[in-house]
Amino acid sequence: MDNRNQNRNNQRGPRQFTERAPSEFDEQVVQINRVSKKTKGGNKVGFSALTVVGDKKGKVGVGLGKAPDVSNAIRKGMSHAKKHMITVPLVNGTIPFRIDVKIGAARIMLKPAPRGSGIIAGGAVRSVVSAAGIENISSKMLGTENKISNIYATLEALKRVSEQADKTKDRKLTLKGAK
Repeated sequence: MDNRNQNRNNQRGPRQFTERAPSEFDEQVVQINRVSKKTKGGNKVGFSALTVVGDKKGKVGVGLGKAPDVSNAIRKGMSHAKKHMITVPLVNGTIPFRIDVKIGAARIMLKPAPRGSGIIAGGAVRSVVSAAGIENISSKMLGTENKISNIYATLEALKRVSEQADKTKDRKLTLKGAK
């Protein structure tokens, strides 16, 4: 019995690992959830993976992948995050101004911090702002403790910062053109 198993393993040969090309993005898995659904034939088990992707230079994306196994859920989450990336304006390693956002039950407050402060943020917010390349920021999560809600609220806050920064940039250009 023991000898037969050894022959089977030797016939298969050594395990081959393929080298992945290093990605230009910082990829992070924030949360993996095991979800179960009652069906006629029993329970259907699946997984959801919350992932954050960023280049540490102002681009960040968030993805939620769902699949019957963990590896496919992570892969789907990463690809979704890479397809839906946003650009965050960075001023001396921080955001240009304070912003408060409420989405669903999540309330997020992000405000710029002086150089050397570091990232003062909880786990969900920290993963998004560090992937974006923000070095100094102060934040507070108010409301829910749900990581998915807090990450999406943080992403929305960074989107609004980007939109406001674009508006003020356009305003400054029109003022200079009028003079």
